[in-house]
Amino acid sequence: MADTDFPDDLQGAQTRLHQATSELAALCRTLPWSVEPQAGWEGRTPPHTGEVTGGRDDSPGWTEEQKAAVERLRAECLALSATVATHPYWKTVEREKAVDSRMRLKAATRPEAVPVVDVETAA
Repeated sequence: MADTDFPDDLQGAQTRLHQATSELAALCRTLPWSVEPQAGWEGRTPPHTGEVTGGRDDSPGWTEEQKAAVERLRAECLALSATVATHPYWKTVEREKAVDSRMRLKAATRPEAVPVVDVETAA
Protein backbone atom coordinates (compact mmCIF):
# COMPACT_ATOMS: atom_id res chain seq x y z
CA MET A 1 0.00 0.00 0.00
CA ALA A 2 1.50 3.36 -1.00
CA ASP A 3 1.81 6.09 1.62
CA THR A 4 -0.85 8.17 -0.17
CA ASP A 5 -3.41 5.36 -0.42
CA PHE A 6 -5.10 5.78 2.92
CA PRO A 7 -8.07 3.56 3.79
CA ASP A 8 -11.46 5.25 3.39
CA ASP A 9 -12.37 4.86 7.06
CA LEU A 10 -9.07 6.45 8.15
CA GLN A 11 -9.56 9.36 5.76
CA GLY A 12 -13.13 9.75 6.96
CA ALA A 13 -12.09 9.82 10.61
CA GLN A 14 -9.33 12.35 9.93
CA THR A 15 -11.67 14.54 7.87
CA ARG A 16 -14.26 14.54 10.64
CA LEU A 17 -11.50 15.28 13.19
CA HIS A 18 -10.55 18.38 11.20
CA GLN A 19 -14.21 19.41 11.08
CA ALA A 20 -14.87 18.77 14.78
CA THR A 21 -11.72 20.66 15.77
CA SER A 22 -12.77 23.60 13.62
CA GLU A 23 -16.28 23.53 15.03
CA LEU A 24 -14.93 23.50 18.59
CA ALA A 25 -12.57 26.40 17.90
CA ALA A 26 -15.34 28.41 16.22
CA LEU A 27 -17.68 27.76 19.12
CA CYS A 28 -15.09 28.70 21.73
CA ARG A 29 -14.45 32.02 19.98
CA THR A 30 -18.10 32.94 20.55
CA LEU A 31 -18.21 32.06 24.25
CA PRO A 32 -17.74 34.38 27.23
CA TRP A 33 -14.19 34.47 28.60
CA SER A 34 -15.11 32.56 31.77
CA VAL A 35 -17.06 29.32 32.08
CA GLU A 36 -18.53 30.48 35.39
CA PRO A 37 -19.86 34.01 35.98
CA GLN A 38 -16.96 36.25 36.93
CA ALA A 39 -16.59 39.94 37.64
CA GLY A 40 -14.48 41.83 35.15
CA TRP A 41 -11.77 44.34 35.99
CA GLU A 42 -10.68 47.73 34.82
CA GLY A 43 -7.70 48.20 32.59
CA ARG A 44 -4.56 50.14 33.41
CA THR A 45 -3.66 53.55 32.07
CA PRO A 46 0.12 53.84 31.81
CA PRO A 47 1.21 57.46 32.31
CA HIS A 48 3.46 57.46 29.25
CA THR A 49 0.66 56.57 26.78
CA GLY A 50 -2.58 57.56 28.47
CA GLU A 51 -4.32 54.66 26.70
CA VAL A 52 -6.33 52.12 28.67
CA THR A 53 -4.89 48.63 28.24
CA GLY A 54 -6.10 45.28 29.52
CA GLY A 55 -9.22 44.88 31.55
CA ARG A 56 -12.29 42.76 30.91
CA ASP A 57 -16.04 43.17 31.06
CA ASP A 58 -18.03 40.96 33.41
CA SER A 59 -18.51 37.41 32.15
CA PRO A 60 -22.02 35.97 32.41
CA GLY A 61 -20.51 32.47 32.23
CA TRP A 62 -21.53 29.73 29.84
CA THR A 63 -25.06 28.42 29.54
CA GLU A 64 -25.75 24.74 30.09
CA GLU A 65 -26.26 24.39 26.33
CA GLN A 66 -22.86 25.95 25.66
CA LYS A 67 -21.18 23.69 28.21
CA ALA A 68 -22.85 20.62 26.68
CA ALA A 69 -21.82 21.62 23.16
CA VAL A 70 -18.18 22.11 24.19
CA GLU A 71 -18.17 18.83 26.10
CA ARG A 72 -19.67 16.95 23.17
CA LEU A 73 -17.20 18.38 20.66
CA ARG A 74 -14.22 17.76 22.95
CA ALA A 75 -15.29 14.16 23.47
CA GLU A 76 -15.76 13.70 19.72
CA CYS A 77 -12.29 15.15 19.02
CA LEU A 78 -10.75 12.84 21.61
CA ALA A 79 -12.50 9.76 20.22
CA LEU A 80 -11.59 10.64 16.63
CA SER A 81 -7.96 11.28 17.61
CA ALA A 82 -7.80 7.82 19.17
CA THR A 83 -9.45 6.27 16.10
CA VAL A 84 -6.93 7.89 13.76
CA ALA A 85 -3.90 7.19 15.96
CA THR A 86 -4.71 3.52 16.56
CA HIS A 87 -5.93 2.66 13.05
CA PRO A 88 -4.46 -0.64 11.81
CA TYR A 89 -3.11 1.15 8.73
CA TRP A 90 -0.25 2.62 10.78
CA LYS A 91 1.17 -0.87 11.35
CA THR A 92 1.76 -1.10 7.59
CA VAL A 93 3.84 2.09 7.47
CA GLU A 94 7.58 1.93 8.05
CA ARG A 95 8.46 3.61 11.36
CA GLU A 96 10.81 6.07 9.62
CA LYS A 97 7.97 7.19 7.32
CA ALA A 98 5.20 7.38 9.92
CA VAL A 99 5.42 11.11 10.66
CA ASP A 100 5.61 12.03 6.98
CA SER A 101 2.68 9.74 6.21
CA ARG A 102 0.65 11.23 9.06
CA MET A 103 1.29 14.75 7.78
CA ARG A 104 0.20 13.70 4.28
CA LEU A 105 -3.03 12.28 5.71
CA LYS A 106 -3.72 15.55 7.52
CA ALA A 107 -3.00 17.61 4.41
CA ALA A 108 -5.08 15.36 2.16
CA THR A 109 -8.13 15.60 4.41
CA ARG A 110 -7.95 19.21 5.63
CA PRO A 111 -11.12 21.16 4.77
CA GLU A 112 -10.74 24.38 2.83
CA ALA A 113 -12.87 26.55 5.11
CA VAL A 114 -13.53 26.75 8.83
CA PRO A 115 -17.27 26.29 9.48
CA VAL A 116 -19.27 28.68 11.63
CA VAL A 117 -21.12 26.79 14.35
CA ASP A 118 -24.31 27.76 16.10
CA VAL A 119 -24.38 26.63 19.76
CA GLU A 120 -27.89 25.22 19.46
CA THR A 121 -26.92 23.21 16.38
CA ALA A 122 -23.76 21.85 18.03
CA ALA A 123 -25.60 20.81 21.19
